[in-house]
Amino acid sequence: MKSHSTISVADPSALGPVTPEEAQLLTKLDLARLPRHVAVIMDGNGRWAQRKHLPRPAGHRSGTQTARTTIETCARLNIEALTLYAFSVENWRRPKTETDFLMQLLREYLRQEMPLIQRNNICMRFRLNYGGRAEIVDALNEIIAQRNGDSRNRPVTEEEVARHLYTAGLPDPDLLIRSSGEMRVSNFLLWQIAYAEILVTETLWPDFNRERLLEAFVEFQRRERRYGGIREGGSDSEVPARVAGT
Repeated sequence: MKSHSTISVADPSALGPVTPEEAQLLTKLDLARLPRHVAVIMDGNGRWAQRKHLPRPAGHRSGTQTARTTIETCARLNIEALTLYAFSVENWRRPKTETDFLMQLLREYLRQEMPLIQRNNICMRFRLNYGGRAEIVDALNEIIAQRNGDSRNRPVTEEEVARHLYTAGLPDPDLLIRSSGEMRVSNFLLWQIAYAEILVTETLWPDFNRERLLEAFVEFQRRERRYGGIREGGSDSEVPARVAGT
C-alpha cells in the first residue's frame, strides 16, 4: 500500500474518534517520526478461531477486519507504505478447502474495500504466492536477462538487486510487526528487512486493533536505530528485539 493522503501527520484528529487508551498512546507519539514503511506478518487467525471454538475460516474472515483497520490507520497517519503478508508460497501446503476459501475471501475483500482504498488515495500493489527467496531469485534472473549475456565481469550490486525486487520504488521497511508470538520472519521480505526494527506481539491477528498498532509505533520510537554503527562513547552491542505484550 502506498498512501498519498493529504491529512497532516501532525494532526492526531486525523484518526477520528479515539478511545482513552488510544489518546494516551498518541500523546507519546512523535507523529513526524513514524516509520515510512511498515511490514506486517498477519499470523494467528487459525488459533484465534480455535480458542473461540469456531472454524478456521471464521478466523481468516475476522482477520480481514483487522487488515482494514490497519490500512485505514496507516493511510490516515500518512505512513508511506504498508506491506501485509497475506499468502505465501508455503501456504499452498494447507488443505485445498482452506486455500480456496482464502482466495475467495481475497476477492470479496477487494470488492468490499475499494471505497476505502479510493477514499484514502491508496495505491495498492500486491503479488500472491509470495516467498522472499523466490523474490531474490526472480530479481537475479531479471538482471541476467537484461544483461543479455554481457556481464563484462561486473559484479551484481545491492542497488541493482533492489531495483528488481517486487518492492522497487518503495523504502525498505523500518518496522516489521509479527502477531501471534512466533519468533521468525517466515521467508518475508528477506532482503528488505535487513535493518528493520522487529516487534513481535503475542496478540493474535484478529485482536490486533488500532491500540495495538499505536503501541507498536510507540515502541518503534523508543528504539535506537544505528544501522550497524554506534554513537560516540556508546555501546557497540545491538539493541535486542523486544516483545510486546497482549
